[in-house]
Amino acid sequence: MDTPEIEPTTEPPMQHGSRGASDPVLSRLAREEPLTWWNPAVDSARGLAASGVDPALVDDAAARLERFRPWIAATFPETAPARGLIESPLDEAGEWQRVSGIRTGRVLLKRDDILPVSGSIKARGGVHEVLQYAETLAVRHGLLPEPPRPGPDYTVFGAEPFRRLMREHRVVVGSTGNLGLSIGIIAAALELRATVHMSVHAQQWKKDLLRSRGVEVVEHSTDYTEAVAAGRVAAEADESVHFVDDEHSLSLFAGYAVAGARVARQLHDLGVAADAEHPLYVYLPCGIGGAPGGVAYGLKREFGDAVHCVFVEPTRAPCMLLGVYTGRHDGISVAELGLDTRTVADGLAVGRASGFVGRAVEGLLAGYVTCTDEAMLSQVRSLHGAEGMVVEPSAAAALDALRRVAHEGAGENPMKIPDGATHLAWLTGGGMLPDHVRAGYLAGRSDNRRSRDRRPHHRSLED
Repeated sequence: MDTPEIEPTTEPPMQHGSRGASDPVLSRLAREEPLTWWNPAVDSARGLAASGVDPALVDDAAARLERFRPWIAATFPETAPARGLIESPLDEAGEWQRVSGIRTGRVLLKRDDILPVSGSIKARGGVHEVLQYAETLAVRHGLLPEPPRPGPDYTVFGAEPFRRLMREHRVVVGSTGNLGLSIGIIAAALELRATVHMSVHAQQWKKDLLRSRGVEVVEHSTDYTEAVAAGRVAAEADESVHFVDDEHSLSLFAGYAVAGARVARQLHDLGVAADAEHPLYVYLPCGIGGAPGGVAYGLKREFGDAVHCVFVEPTRAPCMLLGVYTGRHDGISVAELGLDTRTVADGLAVGRASGFVGRAVEGLLAGYVTCTDEAMLSQVRSLHGAEGMVVEPSAAAALDALRRVAHEGAGENPMKIPDGATHLAWLTGGGMLPDHVRAGYLAGRSDNRRSRDRRPHHRSLED
């Protein structure tokens, strides 16, 4: 079933602490209506300055990933042709564009669904943070000189002194799935011990894959936010444990932001302009916000006003839109709207957004789109039929948003889109899907045992 077309809105954000029950945006969110909200406060220069993120952190992350390329190439054979570069291609989507009825502009796909190491966007930030931790340990224990002084080829991380040191330490993370996969896979390759705290709602195959790599998986009967909190508490008591904080980590954020400069080079190589006459619209699926927030920051740093970043969330878990719109960020949960986060898009099933990310990017995002489970599954099938690709429903959310914004932009709205625009859907995951899960998505169902037919009890913020 296709998502119904919903009139886009430019309702201004609520004042901090406001709880108006009759607010039209909040009312539509509570009714699980798919909507588009354009951010009237977007301002590239001011947004970057107000983000609180030091751009030097992104440059440092890029340099670190360069230093580790020899080890990555030796450890993950799929990266050897690119000499250890963890990057995904930009692909044309001409046939999908045709069947979707998008007659203007150009559609590209950022293929993080096939990103090496863990088959999702999380391989960017997650891999970077674990590598930073490993490098810090090696420097602290005298196995490496302090970067960026000249040091040994980082293939030394495969030598026994390094492996012995890593085995004495652990990384811990709370995850809905894909971040846990990236952390677990890279930690196991370094021989770090790893623990991933996950909600019982996370997909079983992801838990099974982690356990097959020797990663400890701790399941919680609560939601994602509670799993993260449990991971944090478990890590605090032990100095040999590093907690990967998906809500507040600058290391994760910087690792994701490196993508900005890389996309700029890829567009240049394709001969695609990104300027005032040829704006770039980028659709980023959003859960807690770290990955899309970092990417949006990196893109804004590269393209400024020429890029328009749009976050995409499920109608049952629009936590970032809710936090930014109300001005309450991580001080509000979708549960206050009566929403239960039970969505086929497990990677986006988050009830409370990262306050750090929400505040960092609130002046950088052009807008927000929410979409239904049915629309995401419809786009999984549409992309497969048109381009032969199979992605997770979370990734397909970007396609639904692109389709709707492109059609809305052909009419009268604040984001009137010129013919020379480029639309880029960031396909955030799906590369490691088991065959039976792929088949289920193409048949319009999920294996995560969620009751997608259950309707939550709607209530206002006044209740």
